[in-house]
Amino acid sequence: MAMLVSSVETGSLSAAARRMRIPVATLTRNINDLETLVGTKLLVRTTRKLTPTEAGVDYIAAAKQILEQVDEQERRAAGEFQTPRGELVVTTPVQAARLRVLKVIDQFLTAYPEIRIRLVQSDRNVDLIDAHADVAIRIGRLRDSSLVAARVGTLRVVVVASPGLLEKFGTPETPHDLQNYPCVVFDSPYLSPWRFRNPGMEETFTIAEIPRLLVSSPDAAVDAAIDGVGATLLLEHDVQAAVNSGKLRYILQSYEVEPIPVHLVYLSRNLMPAKLRHFIDFALPRLREELASFGRIP
Repeated sequence: MAMLVSSVETGSLSAAARRMRIPVATLTRNINDLETLVGTKLLVRTTRKLTPTEAGVDYIAAAKQILEQVDEQERRAAGEFQTPRGELVVTTPVQAARLRVLKVIDQFLTAYPEIRIRLVQSDRNVDLIDAHADVAIRIGRLRDSSLVAARVGTLRVVVVASPGLLEKFGTPETPHDLQNYPCVVFDSPYLSPWRFRNPGMEETFTIAEIPRLLVSSPDAAVDAAIDGVGATLLLEHDVQAAVNSGKLRYILQSYEVEPIPVHLVYLSRNLMPAKLRHFIDFALPRLREELASFGRIP
């Protein structure tokens, strides 16, 4: 049953076998035996993908519920629902982990020595079910209504440039000036394309900037901006230290979009494990304190 569910979730027998660390032949034989047992075909297998049959859709949905109940009972028997212990999987954007989340995790591990944490850092939203994750930090508007969400703060989306760059090329007066201005672009799912809002208006618009430099991390964008390579658009906590030290300056502040929300999210459960309940109670006030000084449009 678990092998069938894993095969559908991963999309292939080979991927499911890798996830479960078993030979593909063993997994294939197990599914064949299951289909023989129930007396019907559950999967249509091609060289490219797996597709549940009509009977398979219903069977897999019921199998997932059963496996979740078994997993819950096993954790209950192990004392996980009464005593905070075991592994907790936390997912978070890379930079948010370094600047805000990791210090909270360090404090939590000190307070709860029987809990282990696996931190998954990715700037792409990780599916909690697929990643077997317990809780996530999400930056941006939430789309998955099945998640329980608690807002921990907001972050402005800001444009910054070095004093030397502004002296050499002048200060852009509107976002449209950036189309002919040297720019450093951080390739980010929640910052691309560059978005702005006319002062006093709700509608937003995008700028098709041509990057002089395209980077895959906010740290690289900050360093390049400090070196005068170009102006860059980032979340305010990415540039806070450089702005405070005078190495970068805010520009186009009147055109900023509404600050982006930051949430702590987790799957809804009827009975929450103690490790997750304690982490949420511990992390929420501390993350809100970490972000309290951000998100205020001047």
